[in-house]
Amino acid sequence: MAGREQVVRMSVEQPLWRALSAYRVLTLVYAALLAGFGHAKFERPWVAFAFLAVLAVWTLATLPRVANAASCTKRFLGLDLTVALTGIMLTPLADFDAQHMDGPTIPSIWTAGSVLAFALKGGWRWAAFASTLVAVANIVERGEPSEDTFHNVVLVWVASIAIGYVVEVARASERTLARALEIEAATRERERLARDIHDSVLQVLAMVQRRGTALGGEAAELGRMAGEQEVALRTLVSSGLVPATRTSEDSAEGAVVRAVVTVTDTDAEDGAESDLRTLLAPHAGSRVTFAEPGAPVLLAADAARELAAAVSAALDNVRVHAGPGAQAWILVEDEPDEVVVTVRDDGPGIPEGRLDQAEGEGRLGVALSIRGRLRDLGGTAELISVPGQGTEVELKVPKISRGKAGSAR
Repeated sequence: MAGREQVVRMSVEQPLWRALSAYRVLTLVYAALLAGFGHAKFERPWVAFAFLAVLAVWTLATLPRVANAASCTKRFLGLDLTVALTGIMLTPLADFDAQHMDGPTIPSIWTAGSVLAFALKGGWRWAAFASTLVAVANIVERGEPSEDTFHNVVLVWVASIAIGYVVEVARASERTLARALEIEAATRERERLARDIHDSVLQVLAMVQRRGTALGGEAAELGRMAGEQEVALRTLVSSGLVPATRTSEDSAEGAVVRAVVTVTDTDAEDGAESDLRTLLAPHAGSRVTFAEPGAPVLLAADAARELAAAVSAALDNVRVHAGPGAQAWILVEDEPDEVVVTVRDDGPGIPEGRLDQAEGEGRLGVALSIRGRLRDLGGTAELISVPGQGTEVELKVPKISRGKAGSAR
């Protein structure tokens, strides 16, 4: 998180530091022009020009120091403020009438840049400290400060504190944003792992429980134990306390072959595409009809894999809930901007409120394995079910998908 927070902070503060660098150079030129045009009123012009020469060398040599917060150290800030205060206090030595007139000091408004550096580095408290020292120096330099002097002092003081406060608020906001992004990424990763567990272990445990109960005897005891473990694991998945893993499985039961897909960071190169038809074709059988376009249906490899897993989860629901004789149909449509996969069955349908009840019991097949996957891909999953007329699941994925891997990482 620290690395991400630093990147975000740099993105907000960097323009301010660049602006400060430009401000220091421009105000140096301004101070030099003021001294050049007003040198006739100086009793000791060499004092002003000597200081401005030092100021020019200092400003140009320290531009890298005001490039970002890391390079702008406390030691540099102290030296920079000392240069500004020295210029203010040298003004009466160059211009004997400076204490009785409201003319500019030798560094002029360059001094404000030193104060602003404090504000960007440390916030409003540092800005208040630096601007107070500058205010005291200006009052001492004037001897008998006028209303304009007080006006300028208060203006610098208020402006620097306000900028420092804004910087602190921006930093706090960026820390909050970074934390929210990390929580979102962690949540997506937990949901992905929960889907993987649902598609593999939970389905196997449920199958063992059903088969054991049907066989009876010792198998019934094994089925009972598998059922207890299923309940415990569903509770763990629902709570979000899922251990880290990198394996994802698409489950099936009976004589259906189980396809095991190990997900790694090197599964596919960036930009690789997969033909969705080849991932869905193995589902075709005596009870599943597969209708596909005549041309390849290309999607990003991770998007195609996740969409195929969502289809597999929908078929699992058909096998478990629609009855042993239920028929299912898979229809793939390749639209210009998206891919639409429809999974339909002729089962009894889903009673109203059953999905909410199942989610409350920790049975997250539709919520995680289907809707969660499509949400991560930037797509949608719409489920339509009428009691007695079967169930239809329509899955839509945009051609340019965020991809689960990208969003999780």
